[in-house]
Amino acid sequence: MPESEKPYAYIQDINLTLAQVPADSILSRSLYQAADCKVILFGFAPGQMLSEHTAARPAVIHILEGEVKLTLGADQFQAGPGSWAHLEPNVAHSLLAITPTVMLLTLFGAEG
Repeated sequence: MPESEKPYAYIQDINLTLAQVPADSILSRSLYQAADCKVILFGFAPGQMLSEHTAARPAVIHILEGEVKLTLGADQFQAGPGSWAHLEPNVAHSLLAITPTVMLLTLFGAEG
């Protein structure tokens, strides 16, 4: 059965899907996309940031590697491996990578 027809998605090791992140860069790789869900893997070099923004869809941020300063609404967190956050739509958030960082972002609901 072709991969696109299987009723599941499986990746043996998502760490192998992201190349070495060049200095002063952010890399992203789309891992999975369906009508109601999109999963993106990000790699951040130290000092790189996602400036404050909002998303129209619910989202989950999961830090897999590294240390970041994560801002959710008015709250700031020092987040590291295993840190996890769920955001409702339109919550302002930002991220600053303190060390080389790998983050998994999952967006839920239909893109609109």
